[in-house]
Amino acid sequence: MDEDVLTTLKLLIIGESGVGKSSLLLRFTDDTFDPEQSATIGVDFKVKTLAIDGNRAKLAIWDTAGQERFRTLTPSYYRGAQGVILVYDVTKRDTFTKLENWLNELETYTTRNDIVKMLVGNKIDKDDQEVDRNEGLKFARKHSMLFIEASAKTKDGVQCAFEELVEKILQTPGLWESENQGQKLRLGEQEQGGGRACGGYCSIP
Repeated sequence: MDEDVLTTLKLLIIGESGVGKSSLLLRFTDDTFDPEQSATIGVDFKVKTLAIDGNRAKLAIWDTAGQERFRTLTPSYYRGAQGVILVYDVTKRDTFTKLENWLNELETYTTRNDIVKMLVGNKIDKDDQEVDRNEGLKFARKHSMLFIEASAKTKDGVQCAFEELVEKILQTPGLWESENQGQKLRLGEQEQGGGRACGGYCSIP
């Protein structure tokens, strides 16, 4: 069934409680949005296959609880992850300032030095924004992260966030090739500057 799948990737979504981690995941995997989405208890998990430049990757996406009381689960879900999406809420500055804590945790528990990081400023559909796009961009650059602003509600940026993250992982063979001996990545014309629909968003090389 999965003969044409190049690799299986483990992705994490982390960030403060209430920033919209589960909403982003559900928009990406099921194309649904629930304004009454309840808080995640512990860890949720979704699988989706994504095609990037002719390469199919199966994504195992771990959606984590932001609350402090679930932190005991932390080491196990960081282990072996190849990509991580850090989410903050553009209407709540404290969720942005606490990103440093999440990065420290990531560095403490992750088992790979070259893990690919994507910063997502969520809820850009709202008017009462407290975090400017340039602030997000600056923070992402400082920590060598990809960056995008998104809205799980309107779909803006959601697909691109996951696609850009996976594309960057596939371009970092050391992250996944050892687990897929003999698999070869197909690099098409996209290799030269990659011009997919995400062009309007800023990602950091």
